[in-house]
Amino acid sequence: MKFKNFITIFLIFVIPVFAFMVLNSGKNTVSQKAEAGSKPQIIKFTSQMCLDCKKLNETMHKVYPKYADDIILTEIQVQNNDEFTNEQIKKYNISLVPTVVILDKNGKKTHKIEGYIEEANLEKLMKDLCNE
Repeated sequence: MKFKNFITIFLIFVIPVFAFMVLNSGKNTVSQKAEAGSKPQIIKFTSQMCLDCKKLNETMHKVYPKYADDIILTEIQVQNNDEFTNEQIKKYNISLVPTVVILDKNGKKTHKIEGYIEEANLEKLMKDLCNE
């Protein structure tokens, strides 16, 4: 009977963790990489386990398409443990998700916003970024 309990516990805890790792291993860390000096850029540091990140993703999907020709959007999943991700986290001193880093067309950091951004504020931020 104890062996059945062990198997049940194993199935309940280990298989979901394994499935999560397998499903996330194929996802790209970055949706786009910017060419230096070409366009303004928004770097969004996010995690799939974060509720505010999910809300920000929904808001970003509403607002960003209007500015897609003028702004490069880069999304970095912080749970990925690859060299590029760790380098960007260190470079921009990321300690909280979601965090949005705004770079002007010259690659200079102009804003760093931690936490969820309301739709109206995100719209204004992108509009201002396009008009720089």
